[in-house]
Amino acid sequence: MTLTELLESVRRVEARTNRLVNDTMVGAYLSHFKGRGMDFEELREYIPGDDVRDIDWNVTHRLGRPFVKRFREERELTAVLAVDISASSSFGSANRTKREFAAEIAATLAMSAAKNGDKVALLLFTDKVELYVPPRKGRRHILRIVRELLMFQPRKRGTDISQSLVFLNHVLHRKAIVFLLTDFLHSGAPVAAPAHLETESAPGRRQAPQSRDVIAELGLTNTRHDIICLHLNDPRESELPDAGLVTLEDAETGELLELDSARSGVRERFAVINAERLAGLDRALNRTGVDTLRLKTTEPFAPVLQRFFEIRRGRRRG
Repeated sequence: MTLTELLESVRRVEARTNRLVNDTMVGAYLSHFKGRGMDFEELREYIPGDDVRDIDWNVTHRLGRPFVKRFREERELTAVLAVDISASSSFGSANRTKREFAAEIAATLAMSAAKNGDKVALLLFTDKVELYVPPRKGRRHILRIVRELLMFQPRKRGTDISQSLVFLNHVLHRKAIVFLLTDFLHSGAPVAAPAHLETESAPGRRQAPQSRDVIAELGLTNTRHDIICLHLNDPRESELPDAGLVTLEDAETGELLELDSARSGVRERFAVINAERLAGLDRALNRTGVDTLRLKTTEPFAPVLQRFFEIRRGRRRG
């Protein structure tokens, strides 16, 4: 891609995501998500109904009557976009790949955060941390994030979600909102699941998308930050079309698999394995308490995302 083409792509994504932010108000979630920093504001006498946990016992003991500390909430947030750019993200059965789908979602979230005056950071990962852009504000910073989302070329092909979360826990010293955008497909787990064809006729075979390490690290990260998993799913990963004999290639390992997709039993077994894979992933994520939303590459994501944020905000208020 030439520089002119890159600039045009960035402008196109910026224009589209700006419309999404303005029209569907995806940024409403961030604007209602309270900051985690607390600045001391005043010391005043206790009033019935105050939280007893706010009582300053030293002052209370010294003055002989109860006093409470009052704090002012710091509104500035840090939103971190942790995006999986492993080889499986290059698969797309519709008009765009999962990498392109992730870039548009991440750009929308970045612009939502920027509109609310918040800082935005970017982490691109495969089975290693490929790129980390520290949190900053400003349009130039957001455009850089969009450019990296569209153009960065990873050095590795595999996936290691745990390592990326360990990295974030090391570099983020204050509580942040972490959006993890991934397809949850990686090698090394015990159950077969779909992979991706180099062509678009069908997916191939993949390994189960979760391991104990990933789930444990998600739970740990969620105690330090507020992590939201956006599971990017291409419907072709769950259904095998009737395309006769096909040779499938795992995008991350190069493993080949031949299937006769003309056989209904093969297609049904493929669908069952994938349904079990997704159900297992949902159960595992549920145990961590991490909020998760599955987004299909074939459907508009903004209305689904907006509804998710509204439900989540209402649940937290309740």
